[in-house]
Amino acid sequence: MVRVKTDERKTTRNPLLGHAISHRGTIVGLCAIVLWGFMAGLVRLVADAFGATLGSALIYTVGGVTLMVVRRPAPIRKAPRKYLIIGGVTFIAYEASISLSIGLASTAAQSVEVSLVNYLWPTLLVLMTAAVSHKRGAVWKALPGAIVATIGVAMAVGGESLDVHEAIRNIASNPLPYVLALAGAFIWSVYATVTPAISDGYDGTTIFFCCVAVVLWVIHFVSGQGWPTSMPPVSGYVALVACALSIAGGYACWGYGMLHGNMETLAVSSYATPVFSTASSMVLLGVALGAPFWIGVVLVVAGSLINLWFARCAR
Repeated sequence: MVRVKTDERKTTRNPLLGHAISHRGTIVGLCAIVLWGFMAGLVRLVADAFGATLGSALIYTVGGVTLMVVRRPAPIRKAPRKYLIIGGVTFIAYEASISLSIGLASTAAQSVEVSLVNYLWPTLLVLMTAAVSHKRGAVWKALPGAIVATIGVAMAVGGESLDVHEAIRNIASNPLPYVLALAGAFIWSVYATVTPAISDGYDGTTIFFCCVAVVLWVIHFVSGQGWPTSMPPVSGYVALVACALSIAGGYACWGYGMLHGNMETLAVSSYATPVFSTASSMVLLGVALGAPFWIGVVLVVAGSLINLWFARCAR
């Protein structure tokens, strides 16, 4: 009897998401946020060494091979067809939209602004998770914390270089990357919200990741960028391996967390992703962290705590 009670404390069932919620699943999912935090700076180092399109294709190829070795998926015939179609299309569409949005940004300022638009996905994920929870007033209760945390993300990522008037001019002159980044943020929040309920416990992260690698190779060859004119440095290969492990490991942890963890906790905690990403990028690229970053961090933490407080009160 004691053993049964202990298991019940560790694992509960959420009838909405259609799977058992375990503390271990939530912790594993949170590891994705830490791993993704190193992604942006490492991607920049890989792009400098191999080029944008080739670097992306190599990252996902190395990451896909790694996942096939350490996290080989169950036979694909066991996966629900709806999950493979919806999950695969949204996963690939997200990665393609983000890759294209970054590539189409014509200036460094636009790159920062595009990344800010992409980082709307934690806010959208929190609001969508609240919406599908069917709790009365859940979306309105999640909105204040979402607004505070989003402002914090904008300050942490944009820093002193963020100019609203310049951003409006950039959007008017080159709207496509911003549209793609916004579409990507929406697509990823849909993927994270919908797929747990239709997966029937099947984790297709490895399959989806390998499909993205194929798409990126197609994009590379279609772009005509070819191969590097000189041999990349050893540091480029180190960054490539580290980046592949960071991204692949992050997706593997997130996929496990979505299927077995608490999605509300993961959604709120996802606000930390852009903060970790900005901090690690500045460290890897040798840029100092200014006051706007730390103010942004405080706002992100405050917004997350507001969401957690409302979620606790709703129980």
